[in-house]
Amino acid sequence: MNQATSTPSDPKAASDKVNLLDFDRQGLRDFFAQLGEKPYRAEQVMKWIYHRLEDDFGKMTDVGKALRAKLEASCYVGPPKTLFDRAAADGTHKWLLGMDGGNAIEAVYIPEPTRGTLCVSSQVGCGLNCQFCSTATQGFNRNLAASEVIGQMWVAAKHLGNVTHQNRRITNVVMMGMGEPLLNFDNVVTAMSLMRDDLGFGLASKRVTLSTAGLVPMIDKLSETIDVSLAVSLHAANDELRTELVPLNKRYPIAELMGACLRWIERRPRTSITFEYTLMKGVNDQPEHAKQLIKLMRKLPTGSAKVNLIPFNPFPGTRFERSDADTIRAFQTLLLNANVLTMLRRTRGDDIDAACGQLKGQVLDRTRRQAEFRKRLDQGQGVVHAS
Repeated sequence: MNQATSTPSDPKAASDKVNLLDFDRQGLRDFFAQLGEKPYRAEQVMKWIYHRLEDDFGKMTDVGKALRAKLEASCYVGPPKTLFDRAAADGTHKWLLGMDGGNAIEAVYIPEPTRGTLCVSSQVGCGLNCQFCSTATQGFNRNLAASEVIGQMWVAAKHLGNVTHQNRRITNVVMMGMGEPLLNFDNVVTAMSLMRDDLGFGLASKRVTLSTAGLVPMIDKLSETIDVSLAVSLHAANDELRTELVPLNKRYPIAELMGACLRWIERRPRTSITFEYTLMKGVNDQPEHAKQLIKLMRKLPTGSAKVNLIPFNPFPGTRFERSDADTIRAFQTLLLNANVLTMLRRTRGDDIDAACGQLKGQVLDRTRRQAEFRKRLDQGQGVVHAS
C-alpha cells in the first residue's frame, strides 16, 4: 500500500524516525527486510502493537535485544495525542486527537448491548461541503496519514481495554467521521487492512464499513481493492434536491451513483449496501420523498440494500431542523410497507456533540469554508425548501 508519513506528535519521535502505524502487514514486512531483518519479526512486533497495544519496544520481551535497540533508534509507535476525552450520559465516548499545526480530529465510540462501534475520521475537516454537516462548516486542511487513521482505533482500544480476539470492546468500525474516506484512498485502505488483519484488530469484513458521499470511480476501485462493507450518504432521491444537499451530486448524479452500487453488488453478491438518509424538517422528509426513495431502491436486487434513517442532529448556526417523531415514523412506515428494509438510527452522544453530523474537531481551514459559513450566518440565510 502507498504510505504517507505522519507528522510526529509524540515527544519520543524524532523527525527522521518511522511511525510503524503507517504500515499494513506487507508494508511492515518490507520495512523490516530493509532493516536486514526476517519478515516474521515484523509480525511479532505487529502483535505487540495491535494485540497488546504496546508502544514501548523495550517491553516487547520476545523480540531480541539487538532488534529492539535497532527499532528504538529508527522507529516509533505513534498514535495521535489525546487532547481530551468526554463521555456522554448514554455511554458514548468522544476523543479529540491532536494533529500537526494546531489541527485536531474527533473519533467516537458508541456502545450497545451486542456491539461497540467506533466512528473514525479520514481527513482534517472535509472538502465536500454537504449542507447539513457540521464538519463541512469547518472547511478542509489535509488528508490523514494511515497512522492517524488506525491510530484513532489504537487510542480507543487502549482506553477501553480492548483485547483483540478476547475482550473485544470494539466490534465494528465505521469510516463515518470527519472527511470523505475515498478522497484519502491509499491511507484509508491501509488502515482498514489493519482493522481486518488477524495480526491487527482482526475484524470481519462486514464489521468494517466505509461511508462515501458518492465518488463513483473510487467506489469501483474500492470494490476491487479490499473486502469491506459500503455505506452511501444519499439524503435525497432526486438530483435537484441531492445536488443542493450534497454538491458532489452535480459531478456524479444519482443514476451514475446507482450504477456504481449495482457494480458493487455484482462483485459481492452476498453483501448489501446501506443507504444513509438524514431526515430534515420540510426538506426531504415528506411522503413524496419517501416514494422517490422507494423507487430508487427498487432499482437494486431484492435484499441487496437497506436504508438507515438518521434524524438530523442540530449544531450551532445550522439552518436545518430535525423532523418531528411522527413524520419520521410515517416516512419509515412508507418504506417498510414497500418492502424496503429500513432502520432508524437512534441518536447517541448528542449531549457532547458526538452524534452523526456533529463532529468538528479543530481545522485550520485552507478552503475559506469557515469564513463563508460565518458570513451566511450574519446574513441570516434560511433553510432550503423541499423539491
